[in-house]
Amino acid sequence: MVTDILTWTRTRILGGQDPKHGAQSNAVLEPILGGSITPDGIGAEAAFGLFTDTIVPSTRPFGHPTSLSFVASAPSQASLSFDAALGAAGIFAGNWDGGAGAIHAENQALDWLAELAGWDAQAGGVFVAGGTLGNLCALHAARDWKSRRCARPDRWAILCSAEAHSSIEAAASVMDVDVIPVAADATGRMNAQAARDAWQPNVFAIVANAGATNSGAVDDIQGLADLAEARDLWLHLDGAYGLAAIADPETRPIFDGIDRAHSLIVDPHKWLFAPYDSCALIYRNAADAANAHGQSAVYLDTVDKTHWNPSDYALHLTRRARGLPFWYSLATHGTQAYGDAIATTISIARDIAQGIERIEGLDLLLGPQLSVVLFRPSHMSEDAMVRWAEEHRRSGALLCLPTKWRGEMVFRLCIVNPETDAKTVLETLKTLT
Repeated sequence: MVTDILTWTRTRILGGQDPKHGAQSNAVLEPILGGSITPDGIGAEAAFGLFTDTIVPSTRPFGHPTSLSFVASAPSQASLSFDAALGAAGIFAGNWDGGAGAIHAENQALDWLAELAGWDAQAGGVFVAGGTLGNLCALHAARDWKSRRCARPDRWAILCSAEAHSSIEAAASVMDVDVIPVAADATGRMNAQAARDAWQPNVFAIVANAGATNSGAVDDIQGLADLAEARDLWLHLDGAYGLAAIADPETRPIFDGIDRAHSLIVDPHKWLFAPYDSCALIYRNAADAANAHGQSAVYLDTVDKTHWNPSDYALHLTRRARGLPFWYSLATHGTQAYGDAIATTISIARDIAQGIERIEGLDLLLGPQLSVVLFRPSHMSEDAMVRWAEEHRRSGALLCLPTKWRGEMVFRLCIVNPETDAKTVLETLKTLT
């Protein structure tokens, strides 16, 4: 079966996903997959058949060029093929002793991102599973940093945009701290004056959107950095989706002030062409993170502390080298190709937005901001919008699902795949009128 699995893997990487695939109900899956775990086993061939014939077709194909909802994944063939090799290698990458070569390579990719942010050799971090964990770990380090600098209040608080990702509220719940939301402007952007007006003495960190998930908005990073310095606060950038755009020189100025932030996250599985799951969590001063996250125990006494141990920079000990597929693709294609690919997706988003403006019966509401476009059919009910989205998702023509903007149901497109064809998308959107 090893040969069969490798053959299927090769075909899948080269052939791509089937856009007609989609989630199935438990009622559909249970008669097929239920009972697959038995005392004697069903055999490798039968088990792999369940994977290829039922499991994969019952998943949503986020990597396809027509998958434009949420923030999809568009992994390169290089990263996908290397991800298969990584699994076979079985590398433990929690500490230097177990994964020295892998960790060193991962750090090359982190260094590239840190350099784009304007940070020096004191910067460093780790790849974690996703943006939610990255935000939580950064905010834990932020609170620890602030606690070393002042007396603790009765309740700590985080200052963030009302358009912040839901993971900020989740992290605050885990940490048992408050969230102070700051109203965003008409484009979804938090400005420094609004944040200054909302600031309270118990705030330990500001979270700035570096590409809001729903709107693509980038907050006033420069102004928020001024506020953070004036109030001795930690500035964290949630760039899970949008911060990848710093690789495009023309877009880089939108993120001015990033060099003054204390931490950032960006997910390679979103707009940096890597497979699931991978979030780059980077600190401007890595020692601040080690102070908060480093664990000690008698069974860890033998760990080599003279080298870089990823377990010191996030809430984990055990980890796979999940940054390596990104490193491999980046090393294979080069940083220029990455910048060009991101610029291409931004251009595609611009073409789609301009095309929507030309289609009678469609209202362009916002964008493109980075590569996000919000629009609405002028005379279509919400129920009809939902039916249209489901019909075209099922057909494989386009994954374009409704969201809410300013209390109204709208459609949202997020382009992260340079193979997305603007003309094809616009032809599908014409069926809305």
